[in-house]
Amino acid sequence: MAQPRRIVILGAGLGGATAAATLREHGYSGELVLLGAEAHRPYELPALSKGVLLGDAEEPDWVRDAGFYEEHDIDLRRHTIATRIELGARRVADNQGGDHPYDRLVLATGSQPRLLPVPGAGLPGVRTLRTLDDSLALRAAFADAERAVVVGAGWIGTEAAAAARRHGVDVTVVDRIAAPLLPVLGPEVAEVFRNMHAEQGVHWRLGAGIAEIAGDSAGVRAVRLADGTELPADVVVAAVGVSPRVELAHAAGLELADDGGVAVDASLRTSAPDVFAVGDIASHFHPRYGRRVRVEHWANAKNQGAHVAANLLGEHEPYTAAPYFFTDQYDLGCEYRGLADPDTDRLVVRGDLGTREFTAFWLREGHVTAAMNVNAWDDGDALQRLVENRPPVDEKTLTDGDLSAIG
Repeated sequence: MAQPRRIVILGAGLGGATAAATLREHGYSGELVLLGAEAHRPYELPALSKGVLLGDAEEPDWVRDAGFYEEHDIDLRRHTIATRIELGARRVADNQGGDHPYDRLVLATGSQPRLLPVPGAGLPGVRTLRTLDDSLALRAAFADAERAVVVGAGWIGTEAAAAARRHGVDVTVVDRIAAPLLPVLGPEVAEVFRNMHAEQGVHWRLGAGIAEIAGDSAGVRAVRLADGTELPADVVVAAVGVSPRVELAHAAGLELADDGGVAVDASLRTSAPDVFAVGDIASHFHPRYGRRVRVEHWANAKNQGAHVAANLLGEHEPYTAAPYFFTDQYDLGCEYRGLADPDTDRLVVRGDLGTREFTAFWLREGHVTAAMNVNAWDDGDALQRLVENRPPVDEKTLTDGDLSAIG
């Protein structure tokens, strides 16, 4: 297959920027355009809800050093948003009046935070956490606040609550679910996080919905719950998930998947010739699971961005990596590998949930679907093999045996 003369990448987040850098590392010498909405050069997201928000870091982890893009002839266009894709003409228009013909196109447009669907959601003091500027603004708000309400008990919500407590803010977390992180971890492991936050002074209002955010042009004053309870607040964090940015893809006529993402095959190709998608928007037919998977975590964007480079240059390699993410909250650090269904998979624990030093395994038909190590760092390679190779295992070996000898 002939090498493309011009590759255009829409989205200068981790997935798009990694794709651009990897193309150059693979020896691609054609024109390479990277369109990004932000003023900052491409960066990774994890530090925004961890080191930066905590005040331990002033900058995120940059995808590449400041001079990398110019030195490698990557045309990084900041403040630039694609507004239209013309698949037939193979061109992209942008908000700056630019016109970008392409031979190959990568969609890496990422996600945007969901807004709270209640009155008062647009008041000053209601914040989301997705960008570097969001993180810095929320950190400043925590520094001035006495009381915060976090709406959402997922990963961003629990990390935001931990950061608020570091800043000395009185925090209440509200969610309709019965325990934090319940859909991902199941009740037993979710209780570990609930207890840890309670020990740190976080108040839980679980199984509760919000009806309104009260305040005025000066800012928020309180969050009113559906049962009439009023929670005073100087700042409200909306941490109710994200939506993939698929408007461009939809308008262009690309096939979308039932999960809201852009449908891509095992090698990350969309329904249109020479158009690929990576990261949060990619609903990827995953050979490991035999179905579509859309993952909104940092490692997926990075790994898919790196993987797609070879396919842009003519390969057809399937993307087979298992999902991975990590979190740091107070004195708890953990890594999660794989993709479990805690409602149906069997939980097996190595170590002690009570001391928060353990490894949790989720089993299905004698194979590990996911493993999460919590404050336990010696078995990472073994856990990766268990998730990727899926050898048959028994519970006794997982709880007491030599994990390095499996798989």
